[in-house]
Amino acid sequence: MNRFANQQQSVALSALALLLTACSDGSNQALSLPSEAHENETLIAQTAAADIRFEQQAINGTRSAQIFETETDLLELGASGAELSVKAPVERKAFFGDLHVHTTYSFDGYAFGTLATPYDAYRFAKGEAIANPAGFNMQLSRPLDFYAVTDHGMFLGLAEAAADTSTEFSKNAFSEPYHGLNAPENMGASSLDVLNRMRTFSSFMPAAVSQIRNGELDRDEVLGVVRSAWLDSINAADEFYDPGTFTTFAAYEYTSSTDDRGNLHRNVVFQDTNKLPREPFSRLHSQNPEDLWQWMDDLRSKGVESLAIPHNSNGSNGQMFKLVDWAGDPLDDDYAQQRIRNEPIVEITQIKGTSETHPMLSSKDELASFEIMPYRVATTALSQIEGSYVREALLNGLALERQGMTNPYQFGFIGSSDTHTGASQNVESKFVSKLGLLSGTAEQRGSVPASGLAGELGYQANRVLAKFGGNPVLRVKINGNVYTGGATPTFGASGVAAAWAEENTRESLYSAFRRKEVYATSGPRMQIRLFAGFGFDESLLTQADGIERAYATGVTMGGNLGPYEATEGEQSIQPGFLVMASADTQSAPLQRLQIVKGWVDADGTHEEVVDVACAGGAAVNPKTSRCPDNGAKVDISDCSINEETGAAQLSALWRDPEFKADQRAFYYARAIENPTCRWSTWDANRAGVAPRPDLPATIQERAWSSPIHYVSE
Repeated sequence: MNRFANQQQSVALSALALLLTACSDGSNQALSLPSEAHENETLIAQTAAADIRFEQQAINGTRSAQIFETETDLLELGASGAELSVKAPVERKAFFGDLHVHTTYSFDGYAFGTLATPYDAYRFAKGEAIANPAGFNMQLSRPLDFYAVTDHGMFLGLAEAAADTSTEFSKNAFSEPYHGLNAPENMGASSLDVLNRMRTFSSFMPAAVSQIRNGELDRDEVLGVVRSAWLDSINAADEFYDPGTFTTFAAYEYTSSTDDRGNLHRNVVFQDTNKLPREPFSRLHSQNPEDLWQWMDDLRSKGVESLAIPHNSNGSNGQMFKLVDWAGDPLDDDYAQQRIRNEPIVEITQIKGTSETHPMLSSKDELASFEIMPYRVATTALSQIEGSYVREALLNGLALERQGMTNPYQFGFIGSSDTHTGASQNVESKFVSKLGLLSGTAEQRGSVPASGLAGELGYQANRVLAKFGGNPVLRVKINGNVYTGGATPTFGASGVAAAWAEENTRESLYSAFRRKEVYATSGPRMQIRLFAGFGFDESLLTQADGIERAYATGVTMGGNLGPYEATEGEQSIQPGFLVMASADTQSAPLQRLQIVKGWVDADGTHEEVVDVACAGGAAVNPKTSRCPDNGAKVDISDCSINEETGAAQLSALWRDPEFKADQRAFYYARAIENPTCRWSTWDANRAGVAPRPDLPATIQERAWSSPIHYVSE
């Protein structure tokens, strides 16, 4: 018996598409790079139509439904780790990990065919191979140091429990349509299979909410499944925690959004597991992130320490870093203090794009177009740029301070993957995206054309869907070839969270998160340091005790540098910024080191990007503040590079020529690799086709330090 009641409708649609094929106009989707999508008139018109649909869908209130009561009841689980050793800051090492990983307990991951459990995810992070739903193995070339499974708190474990007919929950009427969804005989990847899985993904949450609200589905039974899955996730974290060698964190994702699909997702990470909430706080408790922070504060008063990490602000439609609160009122000190207390770091890069900045916000930053994903999450509606990017938020925080209030946006940076297969995806040549059965092939990822009649059928079916208000860009035609459209081709093989910590333990790493001595990379395991201090000199770059002295006399990334305290008769001096970076030996060499500065004055906020160290010992051009071309090349045909043009290490002691002692500012560092092939080019080469023309053929991988803030008062 077929599991899907609407299969006949899908077949009919395909038949209609076949009829339309004969009259195909052969027109091309208007070409634009992802960083230029907001200037594409077709996408602008489609976004306007999508906004009308979102407004109509919001009327029934399913997406904003509060169906669970907030609680702070605790699980008392006992001690879970070693005490933090007392070590000097100079002994801190760079540890690499991922704080954003989904498994079979996430309803969307399960809809994508994911069967990997939290236990499988931790095995993967430690170096073992695990299976992708599409039928191949995934394995890291070297283990990670820390990992956190962050399955969606919203209906945690419910899709799996509904589909698995051995569970008690599967016996109710709600579960019946999902029976056997991921049984071996149903793990196909045909167009019809994909459509059915997408239908499951889109219908599961509304159906569950509706039936809980009208009493058809028992609220307590659902909570029982959620609590059981949460406890199992905690148990997996504790089972694989190996202090000093491999660190795990109990964590989950708070998956909220505005009614217009503005992404407000956060990953909530707990310091330890000796006391934890009985259930995760999700959008089904409240759609408002301010209520999440209050829940975290209430738990903190009971001895449960946690932090929330915003992600994919690029897809927030201007909502993640807006200048009003949830109610639309101006921000105030209470809001700012609660936010920064609970959200000290943000995820600046991941599979669904990089959220540092956008060319329309940073027109003088020629590297601002890096891995732009221009859409709201899980849609193909363009995301508003203002309010969606990290650098702009840092600048707005300075402006708020100038108005006399607390800065809510003084955060540090990490990266993570957001994989939905349990396995981090951050190597370009091995990238298989995050969607399991929906992205297991290059055709599904959109990097190579769809082959045969199926591609044309998909394109024509897409045209039919568009006429009836469906998604208009699931398929696009470029130079006569049909490709997967929408957000998937703009996804990136990113990212990694890095922390400078004394040792690989929960206590030490969490302390690094809290003090913001963390940084992000787009995938490679580069190391980057940033210090600032008065009295820094060039000997810090060459002498063995340079790092020790920098810690002792300055501040590191994530810290605040106050004004110079001159003695009587002494003149104020400029601070020095010590930047040091090492390339990943399994990636490309470094091309340059940069400092990104933001500041505020009477005329508003400003930003500037300057190169401070160049490969090959080349000098920075004093007029352009840029390194000369170092001759780095990529052979697109085989993705080979000329490694001799780059550097294994770069460092500099830089002084800001425009520094003003009374001017509030922030500074963060970027380490930029030589160009390499993007994952989509690797896919195209393996398929023997030309790289898709509306995607970048190459990228420059990078690392971002957390900012140092100069506080003038």
